[in-house]
Amino acid sequence: MTTHPSIEQHPDVAEMRSRFERATSTPRAQAIETLALLTGLYLAASPWIAGFSGLTTLAVCNLITGIAYALCMGGLGSAYERTHAMAWAAIAIGAWTIVSPWVVAGNVDTTRTVVNNIIVGLVALLLGLAMAAMDRTARPRSRRGGPGPVMDR
Repeated sequence: MTTHPSIEQHPDVAEMRSRFERATSTPRAQAIETLALLTGLYLAASPWIAGFSGLTTLAVCNLITGIAYALCMGGLGSAYERTHAMAWAAIAIGAWTIVSPWVVAGNVDTTRTVVNNIIVGLVALLLGLAMAAMDRTARPRSRRGGPGPVMDR
């Protein structure tokens, strides 16, 4: 009986982990993760900070989506190779935050509620996109094949 090495021993897996570690160890990635955590915490507390006027359904929605956003983006720095797909969930949460005043609350009569959700949603969306793009920025540039530049003689 022949035993095969585990997939964990495959060179591509080691290279991928190394790439993800490089992506998340940069000051840019750490700043994005920190800002995302703060954005999620603010989103969760925003009904009480911004003073939503009696929109309890939207307040509960923001509380739940804020906690979900913070959890999605919080694990990215420590285990990016296993959680980078959650950045796409964070993007969806950001988009939901933008439209939620109209979907959840129906007739929104406070401009403060709408403006709060649009700004926080845009920030969450952009931070999610930045974290999702982290994998692309960590990839080494491929070398162009073929001959070098043509020189005139």
